[in-house]
Amino acid sequence: MKSYLEFEREVKDLEEELGKLKDPYNKEGITEVNTTRISEIQKEIDEKLKNSYANLNEWQKTQVARHEERPKAKFFIDNLFSNFINLSGDRKFAEDESVLAGFALFEDQSVLVIGQEKGDNLEARLKRNFGMMKPEGYRKCIRLMKLADKFNIPVISFIDTPGAYPGIGAEQRGQAEAIASSIECCMLLKVPIISIIIGEGGSGGAIALASANKVLMLENAIYSVISPEGCASILWRDATKSLEAAKAMKLTAKDLLKMGIIDEMIEEPAGGAHRNKEQVISFTKAALKRNLREFTNYNREEIFEKRKIKFLNIGKQKSIVSFSSEKGVLFKGTNFLTLLRENLDKNRKKIIIFFTLLIIGILFYIK
Repeated sequence: MKSYLEFEREVKDLEEELGKLKDPYNKEGITEVNTTRISEIQKEIDEKLKNSYANLNEWQKTQVARHEERPKAKFFIDNLFSNFINLSGDRKFAEDESVLAGFALFEDQSVLVIGQEKGDNLEARLKRNFGMMKPEGYRKCIRLMKLADKFNIPVISFIDTPGAYPGIGAEQRGQAEAIASSIECCMLLKVPIISIIIGEGGSGGAIALASANKVLMLENAIYSVISPEGCASILWRDATKSLEAAKAMKLTAKDLLKMGIIDEMIEEPAGGAHRNKEQVISFTKAALKRNLREFTNYNREEIFEKRKIKFLNIGKQKSIVSFSSEKGVLFKGTNFLTLLRENLDKNRKKIIIFFTLLIIGILFYIK
């Protein structure tokens, strides 16, 4: 049974009508299939999906990113790679089922594949802990990334998690340290790392495996430091303000691409990735091939330096926003010190007069 989001009600009604028309049986027995009407309804469904998904707000995109039928990491691994060998355990505590990791072939090239897996049904979701990794999961990934670095094998990770598991057992086993060590490992590797955010990219649970040379993101995926509900609960103490929070957080692929947080947005078919998984696989495969090919011309040191520079430059070129008291509007400066110097030069006389009067006032008060 198909699952529909709130803004897809009209599409649901049309698809139910379409299903009845395609059924060659009714209460009176066999009837003719109205192919003309079927074509009309299908065209109407395609048009509605195209229009609605072209104008999704931030909260609606969050819902699409969490859609239960959205392709998960295992689907991408099964359809993009061959000879995948799943490796288990962190050699310290246990196996974490919420992450799939192992070596595989992509276009006859050896790669290390890491995928945060939520699961496709309730049983699988419980087994996979809804994609929330524990410390042993991050330590397993660290172990395998170091092995990939030793044998000069590129790393490809699929990010899809609401966040790292916050349970007491995970905290006791050093969740924060495991995440920090995973980020450090990603940053120190001298092989290419390509991360693809396929659904939710939540908090440290995501960045632990997304500190990459290239961060790609599906069009309707999200990537943020906290969930919109969590943000709304903290700022307004009201989880119903999720839309306002989602807008403020700039968590969509388009916003993150503009800010330079991600490097590329992978297009999704009309209606989201869950409606045409084969097309999503085709788009993702093309993006992976293109980005892996880019690193063939770099040596290990250059790959490391490029990743370092990429993260050091995030936010550096962003302008500082302040208020203009005269115009009552926002203005921008490229650097805080430059902004301060320009304002001091413009208002030098006013500042001198102000401090002169202040000193006179202080002296008068002392006397």
